[in-house]
Amino acid sequence: MANKIEFLGTGTSQGVPIIGCGCRVCRSEDFHDKRLRTSAYIEYEGLKLVIDAGPDFRQQILRSGITSLDAVLLTHMHKDHTGGLDDVRAFNYFSGKGFPVYAETRVQESLKREYAYAFGEHRYPGVPDFILNTIDENPFTINGVTIIPVRAMHYKLPVLGFRFGRLGYLTDANSIPDESIARLKGVDIFVINCIRREKHISHFSLDEALEVCRKVGARHSFLTHLSHQLDCHANLAEELPEGVEPAYDGLSLTFRS
Repeated sequence: MANKIEFLGTGTSQGVPIIGCGCRVCRSEDFHDKRLRTSAYIEYEGLKLVIDAGPDFRQQILRSGITSLDAVLLTHMHKDHTGGLDDVRAFNYFSGKGFPVYAETRVQESLKREYAYAFGEHRYPGVPDFILNTIDENPFTINGVTIIPVRAMHYKLPVLGFRFGRLGYLTDANSIPDESIARLKGVDIFVINCIRREKHISHFSLDEALEVCRKVGARHSFLTHLSHQLDCHANLAEELPEGVEPAYDGLSLTFRS
């Protein structure tokens, strides 16, 4: 059975181009430089999953032709990763069932505030129907398929990355403990966030991301959550060391279980 990852979005919280910006990256006509908010579609051992559902969720799902999903996995509660969850209503409608969302307790509490209308006692007809599933740092299963969480820190906020067989995925982090590096050892493909060249308070810089890639040791690493502060895709791709590439929206890769 073939497994795959498709990058639904590879941009920062504002996407690329940024509203009102006239920099070279934001003015680029190269489709590689058109970045929606960071998200990924995963097919793994028969599961169909999306990691994070930001404000571009509906557009990403339609653009990629995705018609069914088993669940959404949330890395953390920030708006650029949860702001599109209302649109699971379409999956509710066609399946006739609640939609599974896997998240840590703190993320679930944020969702209950953000989408209070979906959790109230007297819900308006047609609001999204979420089935919240609690995860933590321990491996969990969906339909009998095991997924391994990977802990990292997004400034002072604990976040989760995920390992699916030989694929490791980590976004919105600026530090990762050695025990999490150990969980990623042996992956063939590693995805990591990289926001800019200069040090950032809550995201890996380019040098920091490359150092994590070196420690993980995957054959192929891909940078995501890229901002306009880096460079155009083509220039960045030429600069990166062998085995490391900038991801882009629509990039699809296969990986082993």
